[in-house]
This record gives sequence, structure tokens and C-alpha cells, in this order.
Amino acid sequence: MTTLHLRVGFMPLVDAALLVAAADSGIAQAHGLSLELVREVSWSNLRDRLHVRLLDAAHMLAPAAVASTLGIGGVTAPMAAPLMLNLNGNALTLSLRRFEELARLARGDLADPSVSAQALAALVATRKASGLPPLAFAAVFGFSCHTYLLNDWMARAGIRLGDDIRLAIVPPVRTVEALASGEIDGFCAGAPWNTLAVEAGIGAILHCGVDLMPNCPEKVLAWRADDIGRRGEAVTRLNAALIDASHWASDERNWPALARLLAAPDRLAAPSALIEAILRGEIIQGGGRPPRQVRSYIRFDPAAIRPDPAHADALLAAMSRAGQVVITPELSERARAVFRPVAADVEQR
Repeated sequence: MTTLHLRVGFMPLVDAALLVAAADSGIAQAHGLSLELVREVSWSNLRDRLHVRLLDAAHMLAPAAVASTLGIGGVTAPMAAPLMLNLNGNALTLSLRRFEELARLARGDLADPSVSAQALAALVATRKASGLPPLAFAAVFGFSCHTYLLNDWMARAGIRLGDDIRLAIVPPVRTVEALASGEIDGFCAGAPWNTLAVEAGIGAILHCGVDLMPNCPEKVLAWRADDIGRRGEAVTRLNAALIDASHWASDERNWPALARLLAAPDRLAAPSALIEAILRGEIIQGGGRPPRQVRSYIRFDPAAIRPDPAHADALLAAMSRAGQVVITPELSERARAVFRPVAADVEQR
């Protein structure tokens, strides 16, 4: 078998686990692949490098793949996703000061998203009456489930993201720094950045993503759409390697080894014990609360990585609620085409 060399871009997040497992545990090599993982600094950079063929494939936000395909946001870069890379994995983190303010204002259990949203609305009103500037919350990209989680959570209390609260776009690797400096009051991002903010003593996790949107279609393996047919062998081999990686990474006996792979300096550069706890759903919350066990905090099991055109429907609905798109039948058809279901043996390999 001739070895194929592929350059695949990724962001330093736990949900890059399947790519890291495939590249660093010998799985890719067993499928005749030399897999070079290229760490990127922002989602826009990752999208653009894929578009101009500096990368063969990429770890990509599912909504960004849809938006790029539809030409929303000023960039038209048609993409196809033959595999999901994970479901879930996000959390909403506040600075300790803002968390304590919400705790004082909460009328009920702050763990209830409706209660926390109402507390946030009370804080927004108090600040406005006092002439204080609006709070700033960050998402990692405009077209991301992080934006939609924030938008839908705030909408429970009639808060308008972008009006009542300023939306900042901050890459994952800068979220902890931005929270520490006071540049933002909170952020929604993927693991491990929420946990790192808690570990640093500057933040508290208010809600996990699964509290707000269960089975959230978070990341995909993105290719340029025209490469799905043009480079069929490469696509097939990488699919097979990642399916095998899914089986390996979903076995909790392998989580210590997976955590060590992810912790490497050229991968996440984060403590392996912290990453392993995240894989187990053992989430430190901060704010004086005990750790929380979160079922399905992040999923990359074989059932989770099967792409489904219905993911496009859910994402378009969220984009519509955020005012980013007006859904039409033609738009829906194009968005659904991004998610290209692989062979039926995904779960049986």
C-alpha cells in the first residue's frame, strides 16, 4: 500500500481527540497514512488555509462548515463533512466576580439555565440603570455552536446578544487570558479552556453545553467539497482511520493514554490529569462548588461521529434564531449536503 501524506489542521481542543489518536498512536499508519497535524491559532485561519489548499482537511466547527458552504459571512468555501469528530464538549464560564453577582441575584437554583438567565437579565438591567457599560461575552467564532448556546441561553430571559450584551470573538487559546484581563466577563468554548480558567482561579463554569443543547453537533472533519470525489482514496483512508480511532478513544481503558497524547506540547500543551478528568466527565466547577459528574460531557463514540443531514437543520434553526440567516428550501438543501454519511459500518468496524 502506497503511503499517502495528509496535512490536517486542528485547534488545541479535547475534541481534536480522534485526529490526535489516529496520528500519534499508529492508527493512521495502519491505514497507509502519514498524518501531519498542523496546529492553528484561530478558526478563521483554519478555514482559510483549508480553502486555499494549504491543508488537505481540517478539524472544523460544524456551523462554520455550513456558513462557508452557503457563503454567509463574506467567505464562500464549499465544504463537505464525511465524519463528525464529536458531539458536545462546550461549557459557559464566567469571571468569579460575575458568577458571584449572578449567585446573589438568582431566584432559585443557579444550575437551572432559566434561573441563571433571569439573574443575568437582572444584572444587565442594574448595570444599565447605573450607566455602566454592557457586559461582554465571548464565543470562539461567529458561526459556532458557542454563539448559539449563548444566544439561546440569554433569550430565555429576553436578553439580546449583541445588543444588551456585547459579543466578542476570541479564539479558544485566548479565552482564559481575556477573562483574566477583564476584556470579557464570560465565554463559551470547548474543553479544556473552561477547566483551565477554573484551575487558574479566575473563572467558574456556569453551565456545561449539554445543559443547554444535548448532542450538540460540534466539530466535523471538513474537506473542500470538490475533494470528496477527486481524492476519494484519501478520504476513504482517513475516514477508516478515524472510525478506528473512535473505537479506541471511546474505551475508557484507553483514556489515560489518550490524555497523554493530547497533553503533548505540540497538541494541547495542558496537564494530562486535567484532560483525563474531562474525558471522564469529571468537571470542576469553581465558585465554591464541588466537582460535577457530567454524563456525555463530550462524545466521540462511533454513534456520535456518524454525520446526519439533520444536523444541518438544527444548525440552520440556531443560525436563524441568531439572525444570521433566513432559511429557504434551497438553502436547507445545500446545508444538508455538507453532511455526507459514510458507509453503514461506522459503528461495526
